[in-house]
Amino acid sequence: MDTDFGVLPSAADMRAYVAGVVDRLTQRSRLPLDYSVASLRLVDFMVDGVRRGRPDIGQVAGLLQGLGAYTGEVIVRRAGAEWVDLGAAQRELFGQPAGVRMPDGRVWNPLGKVVNRFELGGPEESVQRLYLLLHGRARRTVDSRAACGR
Repeated sequence: MDTDFGVLPSAADMRAYVAGVVDRLTQRSRLPLDYSVASLRLVDFMVDGVRRGRPDIGQVAGLLQGLGAYTGEVIVRRAGAEWVDLGAAQRELFGQPAGVRMPDGRVWNPLGKVVNRFELGGPEESVQRLYLLLHGRARRTVDSRAACGR
């Protein structure tokens, strides 16, 4: 399996980058990477399978990056998020150039979640679980009458 997916692009180019990742991962196999929420379970399984070989993270960094970008694209397509370029402080914190912003304004790092799954394992680090925790959250509008106690 080819695991070198190159340098992560900016938010504007992330969709095309992910399409390339999916094409390369599914060329020789019938992996159902169809941008569905259910396919995130496959991402968890793939990362767990890579973990079993106990490789150095440097050996699989490209694959993890690609799976993280795929996870982000599922969140964008299914939960109404958008890819955003991260500011300098966020880039340093997340170690990525882009993240996803949910409709409620929160910014998440699905690429980092995949790395956490690889490094730590366990159900707490599931990318499918991440989606389920984020999905359906919408920005609430503040009613000025309610804010004043009326």
